[in-house]
Amino acid sequence: MKRFGLLIPSSNVVLEELVQKARGNATIHISRLGVLDVKLDQTSRTQFELETQLGAAMLLCDAKVDAVVWGGTSASWLGFAHDLQFIDQMQQKTGVPTGSCVLEINRQLDELAAKRLGMVMPYTADVADQIKLNYESSGYEIVAVAYAGGDQSNDFSSMPQDTIAQMIRTVSEERPDAIVIMCTNVAGAALAQAMQEEVGCPIIDSAAATLSLFGQF
Repeated sequence: MKRFGLLIPSSNVVLEELVQKARGNATIHISRLGVLDVKLDQTSRTQFELETQLGAAMLLCDAKVDAVVWGGTSASWLGFAHDLQFIDQMQQKTGVPTGSCVLEINRQLDELAAKRLGMVMPYTADVADQIKLNYESSGYEIVAVAYAGGDQSNDFSSMPQDTIAQMIRTVSEERPDAIVIMCTNVAGAALAQAMQEEVGCPIIDSAAATLSLFGQF
């Protein structure tokens, strides 16, 4: 039986429920990184300092895990290089294979050859704009964005299913190649699976993408 490590933001309550349903023949062990809000100011960015994140992730290696996954979407606004550096440092320091949610989302987008994207997220306008900029700088076209305007991470999990569904429908009007639900504390996995036929394109939920990584190790 394989043993996996999952690092999640401390305020995230969505990923653990998915883990309970999807663990299969593996065991998944969880560590938390202190994250209370999502803003672009320096105080909020400090939550994701590399050394702090590495320290939380490396605790999982005490459990002799076969791989470690970072289950947060911070690289979507901090820049993809943040997760690339995190993975490189983890593997250098521990020798344990490591992955991240955002890089897995991007891998799935590339596998789909999806370039015109719709984004659904709980964040504020400035965070949404930064995510859009980062993706456009990497060659994607963001044709539609729906954001809820929140900055407190703990609130994201309480977004009503009807609200998330309407946001998906709104961005689908621009006929993207794929839609991304960008936040692992938004309960969008079931909707992503159920609404793909309705909206006519793949929907990648970030929490579901995080768990899919364990099948690759």
